[in-house]
Amino acid sequence: MSVKFFLDTNVFVYEDSPSHPAKQAIAMRLVDDAFASGKGVVSFQVVQEFFSVAFRRFHPPMSHTEAERKLAITFAPLLMVHSSYSLYQHALLLTRKYSLSWYDSLIVAAAIEADCRILYTEDLQHSQKFGNLQIQNPFL
Repeated sequence: MSVKFFLDTNVFVYEDSPSHPAKQAIAMRLVDDAFASGKGVVSFQVVQEFFSVAFRRFHPPMSHTEAERKLAITFAPLLMVHSSYSLYQHALLLTRKYSLSWYDSLIVAAAIEADCRILYTEDLQHSQKFGNLQIQNPFL
């Protein structure tokens, strides 16, 4: 992949979800490509949402040891966008302009802030554009 891309939380949830093997294979490929290309990005929100799901919805829940490993090996190298006043301002603008939910607007704002051209998610409309950022649902 030649352009920077943002991976939403659902990519990492599927990566660790053997109950959806087709989606797991796609997610694993995306995460592998994020590392191989050096072009993958996540935000603080993706990390927070992932661990919320991993501790509450995974069966069995993710252990603290597994979580520490996931944080260090997977998320730390990809974590490029942190919370900031300007991120919140941009998210508020996106919420108003596009009628996005607050959490979706934070993801879009983070992807734009990181200068990503693609946002991989199943939570927004496939092919929708926000300036130079295009939404792609890799699980279609």
